[in-house]
Amino acid sequence: MRKLLNRLLLQVRMPSLATARVSTAAASVNAADQLIARGNEAEKAGKPGEACEFYRRAVAAASGYGRAHLNLGIGLEAIGDADGAFKSYEAALTCDAADPYANYNLGKLLYTLGSLPRAERLLRQALRGRPAFPEAQVVLSRILESQGNFGAAAAALETAMELRPPDFGTLYFYAGVLLKQNRPDEAERALRRAIAIDPDNADANYDLATLLIARREIRQAEPHLRAALTRNPDFVEARAEHFHVLDGLGDSAGAAAELELVLRQRPDWADALYNYGCVLKKLLRLTEAEDAFRRAIAADPRHFRAYRMLGGVLMSQCRIDDALEIYRAGRERCPGELDLDSAELFALNSSEQIAEDELFARHAAFGSRIEQAHPPRFEPFRNVRDPERRLRIGYVSGDFCFHVVTLFMIPVIERHDRSAVEVYCYSTTGRNDDYTRRLSSHADVWRDSGSLSDVELADAINRDGIDILVDLGGHAGVPQLAVFAQQPAPVQATWLGYLNTTGMTRIQYRISDRHSDPPGLTDRYHTEALVRLPHSQWCFRPFIPVACAETPPLVRNGHVTFGSFNQALKISPTVRRLWTEILERLPGSRLVILGVEAGRAQGDLMADLAGAAVDRARITVQPYVALEDYFHSFDAVDIALDTIPYSGGTTTCDALWMGVPVVTVPGTRPSSRSAASILTTVGLGEWIASTPEDYVRLAVEFARDEVRLVGLRRSLRQKLRQSPLMDEERFSRDLEAAYRQMWRKWCESGEGVR
Repeated sequence: MRKLLNRLLLQVRMPSLATARVSTAAASVNAADQLIARGNEAEKAGKPGEACEFYRRAVAAASGYGRAHLNLGIGLEAIGDADGAFKSYEAALTCDAADPYANYNLGKLLYTLGSLPRAERLLRQALRGRPAFPEAQVVLSRILESQGNFGAAAAALETAMELRPPDFGTLYFYAGVLLKQNRPDEAERALRRAIAIDPDNADANYDLATLLIARREIRQAEPHLRAALTRNPDFVEARAEHFHVLDGLGDSAGAAAELELVLRQRPDWADALYNYGCVLKKLLRLTEAEDAFRRAIAADPRHFRAYRMLGGVLMSQCRIDDALEIYRAGRERCPGELDLDSAELFALNSSEQIAEDELFARHAAFGSRIEQAHPPRFEPFRNVRDPERRLRIGYVSGDFCFHVVTLFMIPVIERHDRSAVEVYCYSTTGRNDDYTRRLSSHADVWRDSGSLSDVELADAINRDGIDILVDLGGHAGVPQLAVFAQQPAPVQATWLGYLNTTGMTRIQYRISDRHSDPPGLTDRYHTEALVRLPHSQWCFRPFIPVACAETPPLVRNGHVTFGSFNQALKISPTVRRLWTEILERLPGSRLVILGVEAGRAQGDLMADLAGAAVDRARITVQPYVALEDYFHSFDAVDIALDTIPYSGGTTTCDALWMGVPVVTVPGTRPSSRSAASILTTVGLGEWIASTPEDYVRLAVEFARDEVRLVGLRRSLRQKLRQSPLMDEERFSRDLEAAYRQMWRKWCESGEGVR
């Protein structure tokens, strides 16, 4: 900043002898003026050293002549001799303590050296001697800004711009002060005026880009970052910001390339390594992502987000135990970061090493910690306690984009009875896509909340007067549970994104159904009261329209093909053993697994499945594919095999939609029962096994029933359409009835009365 100041605010020289006050003999002064003129010419010719020699001779000719000392000081400052310049300016002030030019130049020099109190005194003296002195106003503004006096700094710059046409530097500094005053629109105008003067200036383009990014205008920001990097390819902050823009625009490969350039300059920048790992994860380059996150942790052992994302990468590679170890290490080093606890709890749902009682105890302990860390702040509530009035429902999610949460939410938001409810959505994601826009177009009120802190978001929710606040994430993704701990709404519930308890008491309800959470089976493992919808907790609408194959592959292949398209983290040791047993009992059968990345994950999986009785050629393991290819992959599958102990939800719906029945074996955990719930809702209860042994038996028996499989391929889609799973109107009324019961109970309870 001070370098920019020196470039933009040239040293101001005392006028010639005709207007200057002098006390030396006229002849000496005249000789000095001639030498000063020659020095000025040398400076203009780019010869500052030669200029200083002329100024020294001028001082020798007229030692009491302030103008000679002033020019020497300016010349010495130009060649980097700050000490010599300081002495010369002091000598000029000795000649005339009130001289505005000497006061200005010494004040500016002291500002650049960090001696602000005296610099301010000198600049104010300069302005007393010459009120119409815009350069002094600009430097004074820098001092006032450094003191936090942003209003006075802005006023000084405004005065400077009134005295002369604004130059680039004044506009640029003015924009910075306006931003600190939280006046972004005016700052944007100032930056655009500055860029009009110097279109390629890296600093101004970068600052304008960051302002636009803060407003989520990333497309508009992108050309300004390119301009900054064109002018200064080594502008590492601009390149790091360009990563965020490209990532937000969906150019993951371009974003990764930008960070690779950043890391060449700053290889130990923990945040850049973290972001690099995130984009590599999106690109499914999991081995490289793991390395990036481990490097981020090595650079900053308290980088809690790196632990969280590293654990997620390990889970994507089916390495649940390794992920749990990372989360444990992260919690030890970052004890106050409760998001790590949430990540660990999510992972534990896939673990076979923890009993149900312990899993619940871990959730409840988390709930106690987060509620202690974030006490309630909003009681008594101002909500009108009328049990039958129109309700204001707030949905909070970090997944309002291309995500399964949005898949299930779109029909609900569209079908809500607006005479009964008013829908507010709080989107905490930085990602916006066509699904975001589709969802937001159906909300009564949409709040982009990604830039808000937990406290700010809770305040916003409470200001909106939300009656029932619904968490759609639980411990999955990036949790928002710290918002709910503050209890910004009188009634709070969790639903959809996390099939287990949050462990919190200030979330009063968890929405489920009687198949996922049979009465008496899971109630004791919840801190919330379970609200069971009468038909299903899901409302399914396929992401894209896609045709279904008319016949199962068994007919043309002569052998049955099993498939599993669930997330890799769900492929537990137990289910691998069961799949191997199924393949052994059906020697001609095949198994297709989709969604496991190449490398260690695929290698470990093949090693577990293939053996003496199962040839590797019978097993196909593929990474993730595009959405349409994913759906058409079901055309090659006769029977889908569910995972244990974490069941498939969306993939079960997708399989049935594509005419593929699913074999499942539910356990006690709600997360183990989602496929069973869906199958029951659709009327396929016979595909639900009672034990792991029964799971194998059903898979083998159904594989031998070609007639049944052919019939299901032709009928399942219609069966789904006619089931409660796709009855959007019925589901929406069921959900609204549940909300009404929650509200009536609060109205009757007297909780939060003023």
